[in-house]
Amino acid sequence: MQACGSGGGACTPSPGVLWLGGVPGAGKSTVARIIARRWGLRWYRSDTYTWAHRERAARAGVPAALLLDALTPAERATRPVGERLAMALQRERGPMTVDDVRGLPTSPLVIAEGTQILPDIVPAGGHALWLTLSPEQQRLRLARRHAPDPVPELYVLLGAVIAEEVARAGAPQVVVDGLSVAEVVKAVEGFFAADLAQGPTASSSQERRALLRYANLAEVQRYADYAARPETGSFAAAVSTFMCECDRTGCESTVEMAVADFLQLSSRDSAPCLAPGHYS
Repeated sequence: MQACGSGGGACTPSPGVLWLGGVPGAGKSTVARIIARRWGLRWYRSDTYTWAHRERAARAGVPAALLLDALTPAERATRPVGERLAMALQRERGPMTVDDVRGLPTSPLVIAEGTQILPDIVPAGGHALWLTLSPEQQRLRLARRHAPDPVPELYVLLGAVIAEEVARAGAPQVVVDGLSVAEVVKAVEGFFAADLAQGPTASSSQERRALLRYANLAEVQRYADYAARPETGSFAAAVSTFMCECDRTGCESTVEMAVADFLQLSSRDSAPCLAPGHYS
């Protein structure tokens, strides 16, 4: 892997991190969630830091971030797709992601996932894998995900940029066309088999539940960061997807819940968020 960071300087190795990048629609979040749950890992999801990263970029005076803040959501949507890609801060958010992960506890293993993870930002010695799709399959998946709205052309362009960089670097990838989620999970687990065997992974039910709560609170923080922006406000009506916090390592269930309801639930003596029929 190349050195990380936009300056090209050497990076401190990040032991204990499984880096999972890929194109939008390839299933990175789903795969990372299942593996984190199954093995007792800490799941770092770059999407939950979207607005925190954009605030950091604005404070640093990044022109694309300042432009993003100057436009309303409706105005942003009318800008050319290349300009919207710049405002997504793909390049700037990569080093921020590495910084975030460096600040996490060293145990258990971290699975860090996001489109911002590119070959040139993975720290030296880091183990990284990318999930990619053919352009045709990406459009089909995005169409299903965003229906009845049209396919976001920003995601299509971002996918092409990521695929090109992964191919140019000769980085390891899994082309997920035609594969089921279970097959992709198996391929990713196989790639990281030595890391998973070495660990460390969560050693107790209490630690596993704490990791699930960590992932769910990160999702809450994403909404809180968005609500703090001038054009938004309260997230009281927002609904999101949370991990079931039961003690079953094989559980893949999620819970659709209002973000405000999750906060209320989690404040009651750390009551777990559970799928119907599941127990803590």
